[in-house]
Amino acid sequence: MSRPGYAYHLREQVGYEEGWELQRRVADSVARGALPDTVLLLEHSPVITLGRRTEAGELHVPEDAEVEIVETDRGGKSTYHGPGQLVCYPIFDLTRHGQDVKRYCRDLEEALIETLAPLGVAATRIDGLTGIWVATSLAMSPGARAGSAGAGDPLLPPRKIASIGIHISKWVTTHGYALNVDLDPAPFTEWITACGLEDAAFTTVARELGRPVGVEEVVPYAVAALEAVFHLELEPLTLEQLAAPDGLRV
Repeated sequence: MSRPGYAYHLREQVGYEEGWELQRRVADSVARGALPDTVLLLEHSPVITLGRRTEAGELHVPEDAEVEIVETDRGGKSTYHGPGQLVCYPIFDLTRHGQDVKRYCRDLEEALIETLAPLGVAATRIDGLTGIWVATSLAMSPGARAGSAGAGDPLLPPRKIASIGIHISKWVTTHGYALNVDLDPAPFTEWITACGLEDAAFTTVARELGRPVGVEEVVPYAVAALEAVFHLELEPLTLEQLAAPDGLRV
């Protein structure tokens, strides 16, 4: 049986601090029962965010780079957000979803995989690596060399297409995932060692499909995937509803 919830798609770019404050407001409403499970979908202005496990050597941002750097309370290491990337903040009460942090992370991964499938991108998890990847068909052994298959044709190495970083307080979730839709992935390697992964390759939906892809095109698939994986029925939420002093009781 599906539970009611809300999805709020912010169509203008959102500064990171502004988006973080919005998460806190919604999380408070969800914790008080004034809002059901609520999903925020948006694009951030250029920003590098530092998770709790970020190490100093991960940052090598050029002095002239026009990007904000923000320390956050999410898990994980450093990552980059910018226009052309779909950022999804599911603000859920996990007492309704099993109170299992590992399961929640796996469900977010599954939602990403199911978001990408109808777009024609076959994404997957990779054991030992975080996030969601577009993987080579080569079954890599621990000592194998990425990008080749013996006598076969060279193959691309796995490419990271989405990152996950979450925070949970009193079983209410904040932060979430970032899906690379159509942006220059250079900051992931030139400005930072993204996610703490040396020599990782990054990709986008547009690059994999060989055509421009707008975030607006991806949002309905993201909402449908979250509904399917978390057994929700997400109704659109307006700014006026979100700003109501007592929220929306269910």
